[in-house]
Amino acid sequence: MKRGALLVCHDCDLMQRAGPCPPRGTLRCLRCGAELERDQPESLRRALAFGLGALVLFVISNLYPIVGLAVNGNIVRTTLWHAVEILYLDGMWPIAALVFATTILMPALQIVCLLALLVPLALNRTPRQAPLLFRMMYAARPWGMTEVLILGLLVALVKLAHIATVVAGVALWSFSALMLVLAGASAAFDARQFWSRVASAPLLAKPPEAPGTDRARARGALTGAACGIAHCHACGLLARMPAGEHAVVCPRCGSALHLRKVASLSRTWAFLMAAIALYVPANVLPVMDTSSLFGTQKDTIMSGVVYLWVSGSWPLALLVFIASIVVPIVKILGLSYLAWSTQRGSKWLPGQRTRIYRLIELIGRWSMLDIYVITMLVALVQFKALATIKAGPAAIAFGAVVILTMFAANVFDPRLIWDAVEREDG
Repeated sequence: MKRGALLVCHDCDLMQRAGPCPPRGTLRCLRCGAELERDQPESLRRALAFGLGALVLFVISNLYPIVGLAVNGNIVRTTLWHAVEILYLDGMWPIAALVFATTILMPALQIVCLLALLVPLALNRTPRQAPLLFRMMYAARPWGMTEVLILGLLVALVKLAHIATVVAGVALWSFSALMLVLAGASAAFDARQFWSRVASAPLLAKPPEAPGTDRARARGALTGAACGIAHCHACGLLARMPAGEHAVVCPRCGSALHLRKVASLSRTWAFLMAAIALYVPANVLPVMDTSSLFGTQKDTIMSGVVYLWVSGSWPLALLVFIASIVVPIVKILGLSYLAWSTQRGSKWLPGQRTRIYRLIELIGRWSMLDIYVITMLVALVQFKALATIKAGPAAIAFGAVVILTMFAANVFDPRLIWDAVEREDG
């Protein structure tokens, strides 16, 4: 990017000029430290290579068994699709839909859209329906949870090892590789480089002169909202909002543009209240029902942590405790604090509160760990009279808590944190 180009921070809305970006380095916001730009040589070629590798690994991962369980000479194997099917047949269709969406549908959508955008560019052609494909890829990325699935498989294998002999399948290794390749594709893809190759959409109006970049002007400097300029969170385009309009469509990728997310705080509170209401049954009701020759056992999330600890797998017990107990509490308390402090116009430590928001966004998906553990156990422990495992009612409540807190983090607008600071400086 040329020196003097205008940048608007997506977290605090500060307008600033872009300085020279060091090779393979990053430009960060002077006020809140958010990443604004990253130097990525050959970004699109690397993303295409990762995308092609991800496609091959994705097909293998869904055609071959993930893991098998050997009991009395019989081996029960399962694929990811078969695990989803068993959950559906057991009447747990909400969990089946959640697992299908986060481990099959969203990763597939991300891979297909990425290749549909980059393959034509590699052939010196313009991709068809580029704005639609780009929006779909951008929307699918946060909901593809292959890395969480791998950790869930690891925990499930430890539990299954106490029941019978575990036989690793081909898909277990391909899923592990897919996790790395998908992460590489997401990191390599540079939206600005892509759109510079595809088209250069004009701004809705000419932006004002950019402010200086010295740290002395970081507080009280111009913001996007003050100048009527919106920043597209998907493709990075800056566009002036027409007078009297609260939301328009990005002229480049078609995403919604807004100076501030509409009804951000009220929607955040609505999702949080629903998550809090479901958090109690998620931890009190049984998350898993085990039937065997010795009777029926109902396990809660906490009893599963205790089982792993007592069996000697304390690292995995700690992992499940953090992902399933600590992370949901941190998300609920953290978002409640952010929404409350923002609603009352607090000017206290806006930078730290912005970092709290980024942390909540980062850890949000990891609570799905227990859902994937249950999915694998239900799919494999189906020995009829000997032993069967079914998902309990808490699984639905817990899955809803994870999704609701992710929605709450998504609708919260961190730029509102800085509005009180701007009013004070103004």
